[in-house]
Amino acid sequence: MQAHKTETGTSDALAELAGANELEIYRRIFYASPDYIAFSRLSDGCFIDVNPGFERMLGFRREDVIGKTSYEVGIWPESGADQRKEYARKLLQERAVRDYPGHLRTARGTIIDVEASANIVQVHGEELLIAIVRDVTERNRATAALHEADRRKDEFLAMLAHELRNPIAPISMAAQLLMGAPGDEVRVRQISQVIARQVGHMVNLVDDLLDVSRVTRGLVALEQHALDLNALLPDAVEQVRPLMDARRHTLVVQPSAEPACICADRLRIVQIAANLLTNAAKYTPEGGHVTLAVRLLAQHVELTVSDNGIGIAPELLPRVFDLFTQAERSPDRSQGGLGLGLALVKSLTELHKGTVAADSGGIGQGSVFSVRLPRLDIPIVIAGAALQPPAAALPARALRILLVDDNVDAADTLAAYLSGLGHEVDVRYDARSALDLLDAGLPDAGIFDIGLPEIDGCALARQLRARPGGRACRLLALSGYGQDRDQEDARRAGFDRYFVKPLDTGSLAALLAQWAV
Repeated sequence: MQAHKTETGTSDALAELAGANELEIYRRIFYASPDYIAFSRLSDGCFIDVNPGFERMLGFRREDVIGKTSYEVGIWPESGADQRKEYARKLLQERAVRDYPGHLRTARGTIIDVEASANIVQVHGEELLIAIVRDVTERNRATAALHEADRRKDEFLAMLAHELRNPIAPISMAAQLLMGAPGDEVRVRQISQVIARQVGHMVNLVDDLLDVSRVTRGLVALEQHALDLNALLPDAVEQVRPLMDARRHTLVVQPSAEPACICADRLRIVQIAANLLTNAAKYTPEGGHVTLAVRLLAQHVELTVSDNGIGIAPELLPRVFDLFTQAERSPDRSQGGLGLGLALVKSLTELHKGTVAADSGGIGQGSVFSVRLPRLDIPIVIAGAALQPPAAALPARALRILLVDDNVDAADTLAAYLSGLGHEVDVRYDARSALDLLDAGLPDAGIFDIGLPEIDGCALARQLRARPGGRACRLLALSGYGQDRDQEDARRAGFDRYFVKPLDTGSLAALLAQWAV
């Protein structure tokens, strides 16, 4: 019945439209169109009529336009004369144009982007120009923004490739040197330190990328407590001290005279301060001066990092906190980085209901970054002592561990580390051979790579849990993926803990020591 009503209604409408004369159809389109429609005489250029879309788009009243030319109304901006001449030439030659780009001035004086379609027609022996004009300002802005984002993405990928190649090169060379110095303990120790430093650099890059992803998707949960911001400054300074020392910077720390009370996540506030200090160190030439200061305001606590470095160009200043934005690199590429640090500062500050700002006198004039956080009016706060990494505790007893990883080098080096802690380790490089080993008995603990071929780590964990006594085995997942859904999948498969590669060996040793009690 409803379909019949719909068909009948459509038929009635079509019949009504067919019965209307062309003038009536035109009038309906003329008044309903959101675009500007205007009729003008070709002989003198005067407007004969304009529709409500004209009034809405340009802000001129119909009665003020009729009988005047477009130049007398003033809709043409001074710029773009060549484009208008080409438009007129094409129109007179072809008697029609389609989607011709241009610019118009509104009654308010603003310039908008438009696309014009026009035809020359004869009515009662007189040539008239019918123009239909569409405002494409917002569309053009969106397109330009997409192109800019695409350009910055390409620049970011190029920077990422460069930043990853930097640590990979010394790691590769160190591996070759290790093969040539098996008995030289001093040399092996030096090379191992190089590898550890470079791996740490890569981990920091990956952590920054993951942090940006989590923050932009709203997945960061803050653990907020009452804190004295002054007490967090040493933690931030400790993180950036090696970079400051390497570039021979003078760092001055100026805490506030009274407690700077805030309600915040201590780790994230340290991250904000450390990122600002790192940014200052990267963009301040050797021997420069950096100041970290805390100031108390009426309603806020202000953290500032100022430097006498290369400064910020005026055109970059409004975008300095945008994702992947980075100042021009120096010839020696000393700044480095991926342009993520300041974007994280802004996102994390806003999560704390704060604001962030940047200021600079221009190129060569240094810069000042300021973070303002809501101030707590309380006299006593929790101390912000630095977190210490868990110590590599010796186990109370040796665990029988089944280690499964298809990366042979990763499996063998981890097995060597675990054996050094006193555990008994069986290594398998695929899930099928691990299942064969389980037929002979279950281990005390299993460490499974998630991305195994054929049977992945989660499937292996489910099969182990399904065996008699499988619930008593402790399981730890290893993966290069660290998103929440990956960890939730592993938890449902039966894993007790989830470690993201590269593995924090201190945390692993402490966990195994707990399991061995």
